[in-house]
Formats: sequence, structure tokens, C-alpha cells
Amino acid sequence: MNPLSDRRDFLRAGLLATAAGGLAQGAGAEPAPAMNRSFALDGNRVRLTCPQIERAFTVLMVADTHLFRDDERGEPFRQFSARMAKAYNQTKHFRTGEPTDPEAGFKEALKAAAAVKAIQLALVGDIVSFPSEAAVEWVMAQLKSAGLPWIYTAGNHDWHYEGMPGPLADLRAEWISRRLAPLYRGADPMMSVLELNGVRFVTLDNSTYEISPAQLAFFREQAATGRPMVLFVHIPLYAPGRPLGFGCGHPEWGAKSDRGFELERRVKWREGGHTGTTMDFHREVFASPNLLGIFAGHTHRASVDVVGGVVQCVTDANATGAFLQLDFVPA
Repeated sequence: MNPLSDRRDFLRAGLLATAAGGLAQGAGAEPAPAMNRSFALDGNRVRLTCPQIERAFTVLMVADTHLFRDDERGEPFRQFSARMAKAYNQTKHFRTGEPTDPEAGFKEALKAAAAVKAIQLALVGDIVSFPSEAAVEWVMAQLKSAGLPWIYTAGNHDWHYEGMPGPLADLRAEWISRRLAPLYRGADPMMSVLELNGVRFVTLDNSTYEISPAQLAFFREQAATGRPMVLFVHIPLYAPGRPLGFGCGHPEWGAKSDRGFELERRVKWREGGHTGTTMDFHREVFASPNLLGIFAGHTHRASVDVVGGVVQCVTDANATGAFLQLDFVPA
């Protein structure tokens, strides 16, 4: 992750300028007053401040580890896993530039979580590069050894065997059930909420780039509580000027702009672009007066945007050792 400390003043100014504005919530609707919230970023350490936070605490977030461990049980699926099994075997460390690898990156993040006394881990997609039993078992062993609770949502690679026929939503459901289920610890894979010290952590699976009506209704329920919220999604929400990697709600997303379907051996993105549900979700998220921030992965590149007073922070890939430390502080 590239240092982002020089953006702190910009972020503070952007928040002050936009916090009361937001996006339109519907024709004639009066926007709810924005929650008193602030955001600061130093490298890969984020500080979120709000009076409704009951006590200070830390959450450590990881995305895009891309573990490729496999064994003989994966032999019948080699034709579907071959490309991603070689994609991130060796990487360069996000700080030092020295050679490293995904397993070392994941272990480093767990050590960092212990060092900063994080009370929760957030695993925000593409922890594995394909649904390998060996990789999932390795992750579970590492997590249990670390002794920290975690929340998890899938990324677009976690459940995807490239070239396996079928609609993406069906393949996601199948491989979540067959391989990824232990990572959810009994939570609903599509949507879940966890409250810690007055903050509601909402996790939604948008790994097909789309949001379902049930997920939108769930988000609305959480927003209606008026409690401080954090949103975890694997794929970032579109922010003005961002490319298609910020594909959830991107106005150009769809079959006509899909350049990766042949490489990833999957069905093309939806004809006609996003569903109305996905676009409603995008609009309502950035209009949420009690949302402290959106945190995502997917792009493998650190970035920050402020839209309608809401901060979205994307982490660099944990395959390079990167992670985000989220510090929650009462005002």
C-alpha cells in the first residue's frame, strides 16, 4: 500500500464540505441530518470518530490474500483452477518491496491484529483464489490459532472455478455451501450484521457486482436504526471518475464494457447494465447519514473517495502483506 498520509487534510476538508449534503433520497425527501463523524488516514491506519461509539476499539481488515494452496482433492478441478493457482505465488511486500507470498501476508496481518489488540477481524473477500479445500482449511487453522473472532464475505474469486459452466449466482451458492461455509461461522453468507461498542458492522456479498432486493431491504433495516454503521463489501462502490473495478453501481458496468469475461472464463456481465436494485443501493448508501465508512478490496490498490460525506476506503492486497487497521474512537 502506498502511503496516503498526505491526503489527511484533503479528507477532513472534503468531509466538512459534504457531510451535511449527501445524495438525494427521493423526490421531495428531506435528507436526515448527518451524524457527527470524522475520518483520518495515516498510511494503512484509519481513524473513525463519532460520539455514539461507546468505547475505543480496533478492527483489522484483510482482503485479496489470494491463497492458492491445493492438494489431491483439487485434482478434478485443475482445469478450472490452473490460471489462478499461478497468479499470486510470489508478490512484493507493500512496504518493503521485498519478495513475499500470500501465506506470509496473511500471517503478518494476524500478527498485526494481535499487536494492536484488535477485537475483530474482517475478511473482505478473495481470501482464496479459488474454492480449494486445502486453502480454506489452512485459513481456518490460522484463524483458530490467532484466537480472534472474524467476519467474512466472499470475493469474486473465492467461489469461482474459471470455466465452470453456470450462472454466477448459482456457482456462488454452490461453492459457498460446498467449500466456504466454515468461514461464515453460521452467519448468512449474503448479508450479516455485528454490533461492537455501539457500531453496527454490515457485511454484504456483492461479489457478482450486483445487490439483491433482500440485501437492499437488509441494508435499509440497518440504516433505519440510526446507529453508527460501517459497510464491508468486496467490490467497491462506484465513485465519480473511478474505473470499472469500482463496479458496484458503475454507470458503464454491463455486457458492453466487460473486457474480462474471456480471461476469467465466465458469463458476461448483465445486458443493459445494473439492476435498478443495485443502483438504488448505491444511491442510498452514499445518502446514509449514519454511515461512518465503506471498506472494500478487489482492486488491489489503495484508494480513498468521499461521496456525499461518506468515505470509501479500498485496501491494497493482503497477498502483499497489506491490511487496514480501523480504529474507532468516541468523539
